[in-house]
Amino acid sequence: MKKKFPWQIGWQIEWQIERPDRWLLVGLAIVALIARLLPGPRIVDDAYITFRYAHNLITGHGFVYNIGERVLGTTTPLYTLLMAGLALLTGSRDFPTLALCVNAVAGAAAVGLLYRLGKRFSGHRGVAVGGALLWAIAPYSVTFAIGGMETDLTIALLLAAADAHIAGRSRRMAVWCALALLARPDTAILLGLLWLDHGWERLRQRRPIPLLKEGMITAGILAPWIAFGTLYFGSPLPHSIAAKSVTYRLPPTAAFIRLLQHYATPFFEHRILPPTMLLGTFGVYLALWAFGGREAIRRNRRAWPIVVYPWAYFTVFAIANPLLFRWYLSPPMPFYFLLIVHGLWVIIHQAGRRCTSVGLAMFLLAAAGCTLNAWELHPDHGPDRPAPEMAWFQLELLYSQAADIVRTQAHPDDTLCAGDIGVLGYRTGMHILDTVGLVTPASTRHYPADPDIYVINYAIPASLVLDLDPDYIVILEIYGRRGLLPDTEFQARYRLIETLETDIYGSKGMLIFGRADR
Repeated sequence: MKKKFPWQIGWQIEWQIERPDRWLLVGLAIVALIARLLPGPRIVDDAYITFRYAHNLITGHGFVYNIGERVLGTTTPLYTLLMAGLALLTGSRDFPTLALCVNAVAGAAAVGLLYRLGKRFSGHRGVAVGGALLWAIAPYSVTFAIGGMETDLTIALLLAAADAHIAGRSRRMAVWCALALLARPDTAILLGLLWLDHGWERLRQRRPIPLLKEGMITAGILAPWIAFGTLYFGSPLPHSIAAKSVTYRLPPTAAFIRLLQHYATPFFEHRILPPTMLLGTFGVYLALWAFGGREAIRRNRRAWPIVVYPWAYFTVFAIANPLLFRWYLSPPMPFYFLLIVHGLWVIIHQAGRRCTSVGLAMFLLAAAGCTLNAWELHPDHGPDRPAPEMAWFQLELLYSQAADIVRTQAHPDDTLCAGDIGVLGYRTGMHILDTVGLVTPASTRHYPADPDIYVINYAIPASLVLDLDPDYIVILEIYGRRGLLPDTEFQARYRLIETLETDIYGSKGMLIFGRADR
């Protein structure tokens, strides 16, 4: 008989699946794939930034957004490299489609991993199916899969790391942790909890050598990127993190309130229930999380980082108080879903075993109904296919129109200035001057800006545009209403080429400017 190495035996044991579970996993994967492939690509602006980095990489210009400028403006190097590698492998430059395919597969994998975590937490298929099914159709999952973002891949890696930790597969955990951190920096919240628990366990066992080896696995995977990022960009950390911290202006409790609303309505209950009831739903879900988490830890002590994670995420972002883009709200949700479903099962099971399955089924039907109510059969823009209502990309469609207008007039060496640079940079291929500072570090010198120029949480100082001196400018009117547009020097230097009608964010159109001396 052929000799098998220990790691091979462990892998086979890990993936032995009972026949009922196989069919359930296949069914859940099909649901996840359909939910992501049916709507078609509805790409959000930030995804185009990553696509442009990937395009420049495979065309020989390097890991850059603007050719010749080594600035790291994407927070997901792993996803960027994956997009570039697939483009080379397939010969396709259709990054939106490549992203949709990757995200559909990653989403299906995440659903399967969530099912397995559910089985580990409860030993009950109903809990596992419930948590996985709700996440498969959740708008906070589907929207960013079809939006071209790295969200589904990131969550799949987080779930893989958590599952490996629960199962005691420490070396696999070390691998998944490294990849997750390369996928997105905010994964460090859960990864830190996993390593804290694992390190404490190893030290209690007086086994520092295995801990050191496992740490070296993670460090070894991260080391190439850290070395490359330091030598190539000056730092492996994205410049966009620092830029966003000074550009946006928010009330001190903005993130806390948004997160509170989010955790109170994980299944989009706000579309059905009156606002006065949302505090009650928050209390209910908090109690279910507590019951589910306590039982999960009782079954397996290693589960505590997963139980704590949703609220650790809440706390970190509430204190940091960044502008919470929609995709920031997704990572803790699959864990939160699972703990809520598990908590309900625990409560009903303790009350009376006979009604456990019925009660769980009724809750899952209600939660799924609320979730599907947040989908639209016929969206009012984009492809006429069912999609989550929050998969809104009217702004991106407007920027596509603006990009086509600028492209017909611009010279190859002209520069384009904008606050939202994804679509404009990807479609025009022009040198981009970024007023937020994601890829244009010089912009950050003009922030924090005068509070009086803000109408919403973002505003463009006139001095910034005059300093950058671009050939073309594309902005929503509300971005420049009090700062840029009234400035007399700006009015003398630039002329309005066209206004695209829109009231997005309360704006009076999307404005396209060109230099007045041309």
